[in-house]
Amino acid sequence: MGLFDKLFRYESIDRIFSDQAYIQSLLEFEAALARAEAKAGIISPAAAPIIAAACRAENFDLDELAAQAAVSGNVAIPLVKKLTQLVAKQSKEAARFVHWGATSQDSMDTAVVLQLRRALEVVDQDFAHLISTLASLADKHRATPIAARTWMQQALPTTFGFIVAGWLDAILRHRARLSDLRARNLTLQFGGAVGTLAALSGRGPAVAKALAEELHLLLPPIPWHTHRDRIVEIAAALGLCAGTLGKIARDISLHAQTEIAELAEPAGEGRGGSSTMPQKRNPITCATVLAAAQRVPGLVSTMLSSMIQEQERGLGGWQAEWETLPEIVCLTGGALHHLGEMLTGLHVDEQRMRQNLDATHGLIFAEAVTMALGDRLGKMPAHILVEGACKKARAENRHLKDVLDEEPGIHGYLTPSDLERLFDARNYLGSAEEFVQRILAEVSSTATAV
Repeated sequence: MGLFDKLFRYESIDRIFSDQAYIQSLLEFEAALARAEAKAGIISPAAAPIIAAACRAENFDLDELAAQAAVSGNVAIPLVKKLTQLVAKQSKEAARFVHWGATSQDSMDTAVVLQLRRALEVVDQDFAHLISTLASLADKHRATPIAARTWMQQALPTTFGFIVAGWLDAILRHRARLSDLRARNLTLQFGGAVGTLAALSGRGPAVAKALAEELHLLLPPIPWHTHRDRIVEIAAALGLCAGTLGKIARDISLHAQTEIAELAEPAGEGRGGSSTMPQKRNPITCATVLAAAQRVPGLVSTMLSSMIQEQERGLGGWQAEWETLPEIVCLTGGALHHLGEMLTGLHVDEQRMRQNLDATHGLIFAEAVTMALGDRLGKMPAHILVEGACKKARAENRHLKDVLDEEPGIHGYLTPSDLERLFDARNYLGSAEEFVQRILAEVSSTATAV
C-alpha cells in the first residue's frame, strides 16, 4: 500500500529503501567482495571485474527474486544463484568465485548497513535544516511573552523563544547522538557460515580488511551475526528522535487549538481542509508527525525483542528486522523532514499570546506576587494571603490585581506601583532569555565545528 507514502514518508529516504536499491546494495557487497578477494590473492584478478560488471540491479527480475525468496528463506540465495548464472555467461572460471567464502547474512546485513549510511546522511541534512529553522524562531521570539502551561493549565509567563529553545536543545542532542552512532556502528558484516571465515583458509581477516576498505565501512574486531546491538542502537536512537518530533508536534497542535490560537501551520490551497467543514484549518503536519511518533516505539520494541538470537545464526529474530528497521528509518525520516518544512512557515500570533496571558484575570501572576510579598512576610504567610485573594478573584470573577488592591494584608508591603510591575509578564520571565542565548550559542559552536 503506497497511498499514504507522501504523507508519512520522505521520497529521498524511501528511494534508499526501495526493492531496487536494496538489491543494488546486495550487489555492491558482492562486487566489493570479489575485488577484495582478488587483492588478497584468493581469486584471480581477472575474475573480479567480470563479477562486478554483472552486479547491476537492472539485470535482476525483482518479482522472480521475491518468489524464490519465499521458498529459500531469504533474497540473497536466489540473487547469488542468478548472479552466478550471469557471470558464467561471460566466464565460467569467474563464476566459480561469486560469493566466495561468504554467507547470505554477510551480504544482507552489509547491504542494510550501506542503506543506513545513505539514509542517515539524508537525516543529518534534515536535522541541519530543522536546527536552522528553530534557531531563527528562538532568536526572533526570545522576548515574546506567552503563557507557560503545566498539566495543560496556565502556570506562569515564559517566552515563546524559550519554548522553541527547549525543542532545539533536544534536536541538537539527537543529531549529535546519531552522528556518534554513524561514526562507530556502521560496520561491515563478513564472517562466512558461522563467523570464523573458515572457507578462506586463514586469509579471512585480510579479505575482511580489504572488503571494509572497498565499502568504506568500519571493520569490526569480530563478525556480529547474532549480536545486533549496533543496528538496534541506531533504531532506538531514531525512536528517541521520533518521540521528540512528536512532542514538538503535540505542543504546536495544542497551541493551534481554536480557543488558544497562538500558532498555526502554514495556510495553502487545499491544505488542512475538511471534506465537510469549509472553515477548518487542520494541523496536518502535526497529525502525520504524531502518527509516526505513535508507530515507531512499537517497531523499536520489535528490534529490541529480536536481539535474543540463537547461537551463531538467528531463527526468526534476524528475519523480524528485515521490514522493521527500514520502516523505523522511513517513518522517522519522513516526520523529521515534514516537520522541518512546516516550521519554516509556522504562523506565530504574538497578539493572541498576549491576550491569553490575561485569560485568567491575573491569576497567572500569583507566584510573582507571592514571592515579592514573601520577602516581607515570609513565604507561607504570603502564600496563604495570595491564595485567598485568588479564590476571591475566581468567585467574584474579578481581576486578581483589583482584589489585591483592596487586601489590607498587603498594605505597607506592596504599593500600587509594585502591583503594576508584578502584573507585567515582561517582569517575571526569570532567566528565559539567558537560556535561549545558551542554546543559540551551542548552535553557533556546532556550526563552526562542522
